[in-house]
Amino acid sequence: MLRTRLVAGLLALALVATSSMNTRSALAASAAEINRDANTVLAKLYEKKPEARKLASQAKAILIFPSIYKAGFMFGAQYGDGVLRKGNKSVGYYNTVAVSYGWQAGAQSFGYALFFMNEAALSYLDKSEGFEVGVGPSVVVLDEGMGKAMTTSTVSQDIYAIIFNQQGLMAGAGLQGSKISKIDK
Repeated sequence: MLRTRLVAGLLALALVATSSMNTRSALAASAAEINRDANTVLAKLYEKKPEARKLASQAKAILIFPSIYKAGFMFGAQYGDGVLRKGNKSVGYYNTVAVSYGWQAGAQSFGYALFFMNEAALSYLDKSEGFEVGVGPSVVVLDEGMGKAMTTSTVSQDIYAIIFNQQGLMAGAGLQGSKISKIDK
């Protein structure tokens, strides 16, 4: 039974991998849609979490993924499009893709923003052939307590991440292992 599930899962993963170009085209949003959604989620994020506005004022750039969709049963996948902002200017578009395996079932949507706090971290994003969260510059995912305790003197990491708008029936929203790649829009 377990062997049959494993084979079925591997076949499903292979199918997803081989059809990823078609899937990406179907899921890809236009630059205008990404910018509109990024503006909306940032305004809500700054309203709900004033510490995010503090981070933004110190950040060299912010990479915003307004909507990421994740689904899985034993094997899972997630995908979303985002925009890199320097100040109020959009300077590039990216997608995030991840696959996972293990005891999981369900579907969810969420978004996240990465606050690049120094030029070295931002350079790594541009120079890498697909930035992988958890490899390279340090990324700190902020929770309620950490965010409220931040001051200009305690912000010392390369990148801060804030996850928002979690909805659905899949437990948790992890960023570890997500691959972020630049795309043309």
